[in-house]
Amino acid sequence: MSAQHPNPPVPAAPAADGAPYDALLLLSFGGPEGPDEVVPFLENVTRGRGIPRERLKEVGRHYFLFGGVSPINEQNRALLRALREDFAAHGLDLPVYWGNRNWAPYLTDTLRELVADGRRRVLTLATSAYASYSGCRQYRENLADALATLEREGLPLPRVDKLRHYFNHPGFVGPMVDATLAALAELPEEVRAGAHLAFTTHSIPTASADTSGPPQAHTEGSGGAYVAQHLDVARLIAEAVREETGTDHPWRLVYQSRSGAPHIPWLEPDICDHLEALHGEGVPAAVMVPIGFVSDHMEVKYDLDTEATAKAEELGLPVSRAATVGADPRFAAAVRDLVLERAAAERLAAAPPSASHARAPERCALGTLGASHDVCPVGCCPARAPRPAAAGTDSPYA
Repeated sequence: MSAQHPNPPVPAAPAADGAPYDALLLLSFGGPEGPDEVVPFLENVTRGRGIPRERLKEVGRHYFLFGGVSPINEQNRALLRALREDFAAHGLDLPVYWGNRNWAPYLTDTLRELVADGRRRVLTLATSAYASYSGCRQYRENLADALATLEREGLPLPRVDKLRHYFNHPGFVGPMVDATLAALAELPEEVRAGAHLAFTTHSIPTASADTSGPPQAHTEGSGGAYVAQHLDVARLIAEAVREETGTDHPWRLVYQSRSGAPHIPWLEPDICDHLEALHGEGVPAAVMVPIGFVSDHMEVKYDLDTEATAKAEELGLPVSRAATVGADPRFAAAVRDLVLERAAAERLAAAPPSASHARAPERCALGTLGASHDVCPVGCCPARAPRPAAAGTDSPYA
């Protein structure tokens, strides 16, 4: 059975109600699984930008350091297993499919498989927890592109929705707290109490950050919803660590993996620059906490474990790195919770006014920002060049 094909449901508990949905789609970035796939993969990622093949070979050196294999696909397979096991154990009879934006199994192929299996109402889990163009709307654009292909082929079009942002769900925050505590414990005891926490996420252009989230979050220089959401998670984790250890570790939100032109402003400081600053201030140690990433994929394994760790060694600064949530059972349970929450909201919206039994679902969220919206409004995380996007109020495939 292929990795993307759903396992036969084996309910072991009273049925949970996922209606009206008949499938969950795990939608991820994708990555090469051998040296010969690196440049073709990067061609997919950078399509339309006119980047020469020789330059792509240079960019791909990170992958070649790891045998040309990105860890992301295997991590997605582990998450698929965790989701299927959790759904089955809790009686949620909902098959889970997997599709990628940039490498096999490709999103369009997975949607073809879905419709061939008779699925017509699909809920999407994107492997990005925050609001931004690249972390949300671009996935929605990819969904629209894939649906347009199915339409040209004369295939039935499923209705495709997307789960809300889950950055502040306890099933995402809890594993990150435990991972931070574990990373602190890895530091030498004599420097542990003075360690600073460096919460890391992907840097994006400041213009994209300022327009992230719904239009009311767009304020020049604010970082929009993208920065606000990361800061909220960082505060939650830092407070939980203080409560657990009795030590108030100073912290800062920092950035990594910048890939844009030098003249375009991106979010700063970079993690390596931040480590240099900490060392210059006499800070005895640091813990890198990659809150911006769902799994330990290449940007974690190279940019933090390789590049930033080498910088720390050069400085003589003890560092450790917290794990991401990956396939933690609590994260799988959080996805189930989000699926049931959204399903209940859809049933409520479709219920007649006289339906006394219909009630709004409970929305689980920590921090100060509350639960995110179910459906992205017009103007949410806009692109520089407008393109059709599915799973939003402006979707051409509602």
